[in-house]
Amino acid sequence: MAEKQWQLNFSLFTLTQVQAIQLLMPIFEFINNRDTMWSDWKKQIEHQPKVRHSLLWEYDLDGFDWQYMRALVVERVIERGWDEDYYALFALYGGIEGVSKIIRDEVLLLSDKDIAFVCAAFNLKKEELICYKRRAT
Repeated sequence: MAEKQWQLNFSLFTLTQVQAIQLLMPIFEFINNRDTMWSDWKKQIEHQPKVRHSLLWEYDLDGFDWQYMRALVVERVIERGWDEDYYALFALYGGIEGVSKIIRDEVLLLSDKDIAFVCAAFNLKKEELICYKRRAT
């Protein structure tokens, strides 16, 4: 049986079906396996990770109210955080579900890139995010 041939045409190059699949496969794998991104978070928080002070450089962290400022902390980690910072969020705010809820209901400002990331990483829809709803009005 002959393989069906088709092409994706872009302005500068043409991809065959096999090339397109090879190019897109990592994206599909990430989307389908998003639970594995921080699958070891419970083990990682045993080491009591801390959010890097450089993310909150303008605040005195000695008397910092981590609960009251949670939306800001989550926003900064999304914008500039490393894995260790995400593990600290999970430890502070009730795991992946707790951080998801803060992203959805409390974070007021994210870039388009960051919205796309949190939707993929936390299995959210952009229409659910308060930062997206505020932008649409």
